[in-house]
Amino acid sequence: MSRVGRSPVYFDDKVQVSVTPANEVVVKGAKQSLKIALRPEVTAAIEGKKIVLTRKSESKDARSLHGMYRALVQNAVTGVGAGFHRGLELHGVGYRANVSGKKLELSLGFSHPVVFEIPEGIEIKVEKQTGITVSGANRSLVGQVAAKIRGFRPPEPYLGKGVRYAGEHIRRKAGKSAGK
Repeated sequence: MSRVGRSPVYFDDKVQVSVTPANEVVVKGAKQSLKIALRPEVTAAIEGKKIVLTRKSESKDARSLHGMYRALVQNAVTGVGAGFHRGLELHGVGYRANVSGKKLELSLGFSHPVVFEIPEGIEIKVEKQTGITVSGANRSLVGQVAAKIRGFRPPEPYLGKGVRYAGEHIRRKAGKSAGK
């Protein structure tokens, strides 16, 4: 039995969970709703204030899917209840960010500003023009958006300039050394 898959997913009164006949888990919160479509090898059942996932066979595919879908359901319950967030920092002279409407405008040392359309279900806040917080209910979407923003100007190893995750350590290299 999968160690991850066998443990149930607990939820509180703020979150509503239902299982549709089409083998879909629907998680609703105050602001958002997420759906996780399960493969036929895994089924979900609600027992009181917990969700229990079971698999139909002991095949290798079914065992791997069991733990994966349990983790996806847990992420949906956590995301709808508390949400996920990812911090980014801008390092460099003149590097700044600004949110206007549904667009994030980044000044990253290029000859033009980088404009990023904020996807549905994601909220971006900018603190002091150099700190960006990406938040939302869908964990994978939050990580994907943060990685996309970081990809516009990844940190470089010589001066450390660029967009980096909050708390990320950049391994610095020594520059050119003078002749002997």
